[in-house]
Amino acid sequence: MKCGFVVPVYNHGSTLETVVRQLSVYNLPIIIVDDGNNEENKAYIRKITETWSLTVPVVRAQNGGKGLAMYDGIMKAHEIGLTHILQIDSDGQHDAARAAFFFKQAEEHPEAVICGYPEYDSSAPAKRLKGRKFANGWVHVVTLSTEIKDAMIGFRVYPVEPYYKILKSHAILDSRMGYDIDILVHFSWAGVPIISQSVKVTYPENGISNFNMVRDNLRITLTYARLVIGMIFRLPVLVYRAVKRSI
Repeated sequence: MKCGFVVPVYNHGSTLETVVRQLSVYNLPIIIVDDGNNEENKAYIRKITETWSLTVPVVRAQNGGKGLAMYDGIMKAHEIGLTHILQIDSDGQHDAARAAFFFKQAEEHPEAVICGYPEYDSSAPAKRLKGRKFANGWVHVVTLSTEIKDAMIGFRVYPVEPYYKILKSHAILDSRMGYDIDILVHFSWAGVPIISQSVKVTYPENGISNFNMVRDNLRITLTYARLVIGMIFRLPVLVYRAVKRSI
C-alpha cells in the first residue's frame, strides 16, 4: 500500500495549515487541491505548499465544487502511484488523529472504502443532524443496503484504482455538495465493500461554511432523483445482493 491524503480547499485557506500540520505526522503525501480560490486564500495555500514539503499542490483555474476538486485530486493520486487516499476537509472539523485507525482498517481491507460517520459534540446544529438523518435514509433506499452509515461526511479512505475507474466511466456525477453522496453510492453499486467507522466532528466557532441552504439542498435533491433512476436500472443486481446478505 502507498497511502496519502487529498484535501480539497475552497474558502478555508486560513484553517488549512492546522490540518496540514496534523496530517504531516504520518509522513505521507498531502495533495492539496486549490478549487479556484480568491487571492487571499490562494496566498494561504501557496505559503503552506512552500513550507510543507509533503504537500502536492493541484490548482484549478476556476471553482468547480468539491466533485471536480476531488476528480483532480484522484487524478493526481493515480499519477503519483498512490493506492489509497484519505479524503479530509480543510475546515478543521474532522479529528485528523483518527487517520491512523482508518489507514489500519484500509490495510486490513484494501479492497474496501473506509467511510467515516460523525460523532458530534454540542456544537453541531440541530437542523444539520435532522437533515443528515433524512439524507442517509435515501442512501439506504438507492443502495438497498444499510452498510453506509453516513454518506455526507468528507472523511474516508478510498482505494484509488476503483475510484479512478468510476470517474473514467461515469461522466455524470454531482460536482458540488451532492458529490460525497454520489460517489459513495457508485462505489456501493460497483460492489466495493464500504466499512463505516466513527470520527469526531466539531463545528468551530465562526467557521466558514460553503453550504447554501436553498441551492445545495436543491442540488442534493436532484442528485437523489438521478440515483433513484440509476437504482431502478440496477435493481436485479441490488436485490440479489440484498438477498445474499440476508441469508
